[in-house]
Amino acid sequence: MRWLDWYGDGSLYVVEVALACCTLEFGAAARSVSLAAAPGPKDRVAVVISGTVTDQLAPAAAAIVDACTQQVSARPTVIAFGACASSGGPYWDSYAVTKGIDQLVAVDVYVPGCPPTPDALAVVLDQLSGRVGG
Repeated sequence: MRWLDWYGDGSLYVVEVALACCTLEFGAAARSVSLAAAPGPKDRVAVVISGTVTDQLAPAAAAIVDACTQQVSARPTVIAFGACASSGGPYWDSYAVTKGIDQLVAVDVYVPGCPPTPDALAVVLDQLSGRVGG
């Protein structure tokens, strides 16, 4: 699991579950983010699930959310980034696609789009950290 210190000050740690094309948009949003050591039990954590969640990968994605929960002793904020992670996107009728990660884990924030913009993710993370609006 890769922990990202989103702002470089320990105020928000982000874990990405990179499953498909929306991962490129996540990477654009995270262009100046650095890797970090695992957060402590009181740190704020967000898990961003980006891309198509297939039935075969879905348990692994849920396991990452569970691992984050155990690491920080609290459930992280779960973000479904893009149409595929939110609802299956254009592949919703495929026999192998989960109809959204919320079938397995509770989702706190849905970021729509195919693909969503990097700025859309930045806005959500800024709101989570209390840096803007909220």
